[in-house]
Amino acid sequence: MTDPATLHLLILFAAATALLFAAAHDVAVRTVPNAVSLIVAAAGLGLNMQGGQLFPALGGGGLVFAGAWYCWRVGWIGGGDVKLLAACAMLVPPASVPQLILSTAVAGGVLALIYLTLARLLPSDSIPVSGGLLRRIWRTERRRIRRGLSLPYCCAIAAGGLLTLCSPISIG
Repeated sequence: MTDPATLHLLILFAAATALLFAAAHDVAVRTVPNAVSLIVAAAGLGLNMQGGQLFPALGGGGLVFAGAWYCWRVGWIGGGDVKLLAACAMLVPPASVPQLILSTAVAGGVLALIYLTLARLLPSDSIPVSGGLLRRIWRTERRRIRRGLSLPYCCAIAAGGLLTLCSPISIG
């Protein structure tokens, strides 16, 4: 039998791994697999059930989903981002949901600044990157950056979620 502290760390590790995978997948193909959102949500519900906060976590996830759904409806974010953000809201302690939203917004702003800067700095000729898959992803991402296409906002959501989980406020 695994002690609760070890189980807690294993669940956090699974959720963090899923968030990092989601960010990488979003950069590569601009989608967020539904399975990733389910893993993050299940991990969050498991952690919050351990802490006796299952229903507040479900409520927080529902509220975040409703707000993010509105953002999707008006075209500000993608549908996969909505699901992942709601899953992250269930992953963090319910009292830390505002911190999650703020951390995600700040990370999104940083991501936007990086992309705006890269749009001005990237040369028009191709820069070789070792490895076939990485080269194709980099070439595609450069085209997206130069054309001002959508950001991989899942990167900001993952960063916001991980920053909130690592924050001393959410741990205590």
